Amino acid sequence: MSAERESVLIIIPTYNEAENIGHLIRDIMEMYHERLDILVIDDSSPDGTAAIVRSLQSRYHGLHILVRAGKLGLGTAYLEGFSFGLGKGYAYLVEMDADYSHDPSVLEEMLQRATGCDLVIGSRYVNNTVNVINWPLSRLILSKVASVYTRLITGMPVSDPTSGYKCFRADVLRQLDFSDVHSQGYSFQIEMNFRVWRKGFSIGEVPIVFVDRTVGRSKMSRENITEAIRIVWWLKVKALFGML
Repeated sequence: MSAERESVLIIIPTYNEAENIGHLIRDIMEMYHERLDILVIDDSSPDGTAAIVRSLQSRYHGLHILVRAGKLGLGTAYLEGFSFGLGKGYAYLVEMDADYSHDPSVLEEMLQRATGCDLVIGSRYVNNTVNVINWPLSRLILSKVASVYTRLITGMPVSDPTSGYKCFRADVLRQLDFSDVHSQGYSFQIEMNFRVWRKGFSIGEVPIVFVDRTVGRSKMSRENITEAIRIVWWLKVKALFGML
């Protein structure tokens, strides 16, 4: 791996992930011999997620946690994580889900690719393939349609614009105005990709196999879907008027 320890921060937002978070932290730390740091941003999970993370901090020096006042949304969690990472001087900041839908072993390839790309996306649909396990057909169709819809409206050359498994170079994030980012869920991923692309930064995609969670509950909601449909037009209009 080209990135040295202390230069990579993995940001993991959580809400009621007590069944997953401890195992995931141990897997990442042991798989990469503690060369990567982890920041868990917990929205005051009532199931004790934060307590599990804290219990592991004495074992793993590079494990950090921020506990927020309540369920404040995925987008704001990542923005807080980015601000934390930039303030600490990390060179690469990674978005990752807590539910094992994102395979930690792919981090190796993503970080290697990030030495030549400004943003690397873990893509379920790269090269016209579909790498999703345990999804019902209706959700798979919805996800694929959303990807095609986003590319058609925005013109953004990304196969999987709603993917939440991503690696940003810190220098890229420093050039984005976080105060102007208000979207959540899938639309947050679309908006961040679009802002990076519109500023002329390079985007690469690494194929992943997305495995839907086996424990806990999905955080996807009807509101997330509706917002994602709207956000592409909002971004398109703002870009046309030079407001991004």
